[in-house]
Amino acid sequence: MRQVHAPIPLPDPDATDALARRFAPLLGPGDVLLLEGQIGAGKTHFARALIRALGVTEDVPSPTFTLVQTYEADFEIWHADLYRLSHPDEAIELGLAEAFETALCLVEWPEKLGEDRPKQALTLRFSLIGEGREVVCLSENNEWETRLAGL
Repeated sequence: MRQVHAPIPLPDPDATDALARRFAPLLGPGDVLLLEGQIGAGKTHFARALIRALGVTEDVPSPTFTLVQTYEADFEIWHADLYRLSHPDEAIELGLAEAFETALCLVEWPEKLGEDRPKQALTLRFSLIGEGREVVCLSENNEWETRLAGL
């Protein structure tokens, strides 16, 4: 994977919300965002803010215990938290392979996908930096560099 955008500083939750609002118009069905980072790095906050920015007005809980939450906006959105999975086959049993083709998928703890990690995905790697956070965008798909140019 290679970096497709300069690192983005996220000094506070408002900056994370603003980033989600900037991402929203760039995304659609078939896009997969893989959200990496340690616990507390901002993955779930970003996912919730993005789902809201896409027009979802219902409650947006963390899928830590349900594993997957789905939402309807202009298109279907899947928010998955794979932290509790022990084998990549479990992710496929959730229906993620099909969702990767037809919905916008936000996947926390994507390393649990193993070899099933989608090649077209954009990885957002969140890091704790001092009091704030930072996100780096990575992908094997060159299209993301063009799509994120105006971000």
